Amino acid sequence: MKTPVFFLLFSLVLGAAFAAEPWPQFRGPSGRGHSTSTELPVTWDASKIVWKASLPGHGQSAPVLWEDRIFLTSASEDGRQRNVVCLSANDGAILWEKSVPCSAPENIHKMNTWATPTCATDGRHVVAFFGPGGLHSFTLDGELEWSLDLGVFPGDWGVAASPIILGDRVIQNCDAVGPSRLVAVDLATGNIAWETPRKDTPNGGWSTPTLIEFDGQSELVLNGEFGVQGYDPQTGAEKWFCEAFTGRGEPIPEFVGGTLLVVNGKPGDLYAVKPGGSGNVTETHRLWHAPRKGGRDLPSPVVVGEYLFVSSMSGVATCYDAKDGTVHYTERLGDGIEIAGAPLEANGLVYFPVVHGGDVIVVRPGKTLEIVARNSIGSDTGEQTFRSSLVPLGDRILLRSDTTLYSIGK
Repeated sequence: MKTPVFFLLFSLVLGAAFAAEPWPQFRGPSGRGHSTSTELPVTWDASKIVWKASLPGHGQSAPVLWEDRIFLTSASEDGRQRNVVCLSANDGAILWEKSVPCSAPENIHKMNTWATPTCATDGRHVVAFFGPGGLHSFTLDGELEWSLDLGVFPGDWGVAASPIILGDRVIQNCDAVGPSRLVAVDLATGNIAWETPRKDTPNGGWSTPTLIEFDGQSELVLNGEFGVQGYDPQTGAEKWFCEAFTGRGEPIPEFVGGTLLVVNGKPGDLYAVKPGGSGNVTETHRLWHAPRKGGRDLPSPVVVGEYLFVSSMSGVATCYDAKDGTVHYTERLGDGIEIAGAPLEANGLVYFPVVHGGDVIVVRPGKTLEIVARNSIGSDTGEQTFRSSLVPLGDRILLRSDTTLYSIGK
């Protein structure tokens, strides 16, 4: 019996979506927003929306991707219900939705939501963190495996740090106003494997840890209110600490050529740190620092070739020499824009979502500012806000607003 031509075409389209690189955690496999895709769209308009999916509740967690499934979180208007949602990568259909209660929602800033931390998956488990709503593990089919109460997370800002999965453990930053800690949880049981106290902070903490390899050793690196620290991922022991120039360390450090490149959150110099060492390494391992004059730094830095590119929350972009911090230029990406999501890098280009309206600015880093495109999905986004980071899906891009997920193709 011959296979119908339409079935073959459908299978090819379906296969293309499912062959996408895994994007299992916030900012992808490396945790630093670099995609291996060479096929992502560069220019688009509303006609390139392949599908869009309305999401239950509100949130600004980024999607994560495993094979043909997308996972993200949302929350009810009052924060008393938190949701983990699984969608089809092919057409955006919701495959399952699971809710967990939160009887005492934390205070949140107007720019935050009750579903900001991004899920993590290893292809067997999906882990979601909701601050006082707990840490939860589900199967890929939505069966709850365990839940863990990690405290109340006081303060006026809310939470944003995402879990990551390292082997058989989940690592969670639990910075809060007052007592703070970094926690490792057994992925199979939900029991705490180790926890390391962190310095009390007056503001809280929102950065996600990343794993780096340096000099034959693995280190967990975490930005924070007072600076950047390195930890032993097996035991949680603090290995080294380098002081920041100011506070709020939300952005995830970039790591390239054996050097960490760090911005603070509040306005303050960008700085380069050599990992390793022991104790306070500010004097011995901070290699150089360079001025940051664009205002608050919510987006993370990203390196493309020899160029280090950083945008402030107000859309003021600075391009540095990645080796020594020499400033090539400081210019605006546009008038009156706000950028909150961490950048996505692919094929030498850097993608930034604009908070209001859903435009995406595409930049090619170099010695002069080159804006390759400013893409729009149309004017019907209404009151939606786009604070989530972009995610590659084969030859498409996933763009998430607080209420809607868009799949954009060539």
